Amino acid sequence: MDHRTVIWQAVHEERRALVSDLEGITPDQWQTPSMCRGWSVHDVVAHLTDSARTTRLGFARQMVLARFDFDRANDDGVAKHKAPDPAQTLDAFRAATDCRDRPPGPLATRLVEAYVHGEDIRRPLGIHRTYPVEHVTTAVAYMARTGAGLGGGRERVRGLRLCPDPGGRHIGDGPEVRGPAIALLLAVSGRPTAPGELTGDGVQILAARD
Repeated sequence: MDHRTVIWQAVHEERRALVSDLEGITPDQWQTPSMCRGWSVHDVVAHLTDSARTTRLGFARQMVLARFDFDRANDDGVAKHKAPDPAQTLDAFRAATDCRDRPPGPLATRLVEAYVHGEDIRRPLGIHRTYPVEHVTTAVAYMARTGAGLGGGRERVRGLRLCPDPGGRHIGDGPEVRGPAIALLLAVSGRPTAPGELTGDGVQILAARD
């Protein structure tokens, strides 16, 4: 199986898992603030639908309409796909789970989006998911080599050695930051992690850069 197919299968699996996790939440839970600043759980699901449906040409159109303001383009996408009833928003996301459309950028960005936004939603709701270490580590590696100007976290983890558990490949050199691959991905992405979730001599260095 070729690399692209493997990545897309992982993305599609993650989308379906998130749909399953959200099928039983309450109306109040849909309004829970996510870890994505300024967005509720409902907003993040609408964003995921927008991203799954956005082609390269569609992205260019969105940016023109938003006057090349990336945050405004994202907010416009949320408004487009956020239905009055969260169940309708979830239905729209469910219908997009197997889409292979995507905005410009490396395919690894689809893994980053699926895993980071999945945790943006799950952690505030108290939902736990065990993620595939191999694919999450691929997402960590992408974020660690990509600069902040392109949405990455290279500056945040420069000079640190990221050690995903269990058994993930190490990324970088320097003082060690060790923990679950998903926690490392959140940290590289500028999201909070649970106390004690990350360990090693590099943890305080990483925390000081946020």
